[in-house]
Amino acid sequence: MSEDTSHIGPAIEAFRARLAEVAAAQGREPGSVDLVAVTKNHPWQYAAEAVRSGVLDLGENKVQELVAKRAELIEHEPELAAKARWHFIGRLQRNKAKQAVSAADVIESIDRVALARAVAKAADSSERWSAQAPLPVLLQVDLDPAREPGESDSSAARGGAHPDDVRALAAEVAGSGVLQLRGLMAVAPLDGDARAAFERLAQLAARLREEHPDATVISAGMSGDFADAIAMGSSAVRVGTALFGERTLTSNR
Repeated sequence: MSEDTSHIGPAIEAFRARLAEVAAAQGREPGSVDLVAVTKNHPWQYAAEAVRSGVLDLGENKVQELVAKRAELIEHEPELAAKARWHFIGRLQRNKAKQAVSAADVIESIDRVALARAVAKAADSSERWSAQAPLPVLLQVDLDPAREPGESDSSAARGGAHPDDVRALAAEVAGSGVLQLRGLMAVAPLDGDARAAFERLAQLAARLREEHPDATVISAGMSGDFADAIAMGSSAVRVGTALFGERTLTSNR
C-alpha cells in the first residue's frame, strides 16, 4: 500500500510561514533559522516528500531507523537522496558509533568524552570523513537545572552533558582531527520553563564561541516550543509533529 504524503507539502509551507513570522517578531531574518524535519517513526516516503518540498535536513533519533531509511531513500529516490542531509539527534551508544558515522551527515548528540572518542575513531576509519572533510557534530547539553555536576550521564532525562562539562567536551572534539565542532544542541526539560532553559543554552553558546568561534549553531526548539527557542537565539529547530502529524512506524516500506 502506498503512503499518502499529500498533507506534507502544505504542512511544511504553513510551518515555514509561521517560522518566518516568529523570526521576524524577534528582529531576525526569515532565513536565519534552519528547519530540520524529524522523520522518526514515519516511513521513508515522508522523508522523500520533505526533500521534494525543499526541506533538505532530516532528523532521526535511532541509528537503525536512520540507516534503513537512508538506504530506502537511496534505493527508491536517488535524486532526492543526493540532496538530503541526515542529522542524528538521539542518544548514541558508543557501540553504534560506526553505524551512525556511516549514515549521518551531522551528529547532534555528542554528550560525553567517551562518545566523542568513539565517534572520532569511527570517522577516522570511515571513507566518508577525514581531516580535510571532517564530520560536523554538535554537543548536546542537559538543560535540567536540578542536575548536579558530576552526576552520571544516565541521570539526564533527555540526554546531554552537564553545562560544566561542555568546555572539556568541546576541547576533545576540536582536537580530534576528524570532527568539526559546529555548536550546541539541547532539548527543553520535560518540566519547567522552556524559555529560561533556552536562555541558559544561549549563554553557554556565547561562552563556547569565545574559544571556538566557528561553533555558531544552536539547535533548539521543537513543534511545541520553537518560538521560545528562537526568541533565545536558536539557529535551527527540529520539528516533526507539525510537519508530519503523529505516527508509529510499523514498516520502512
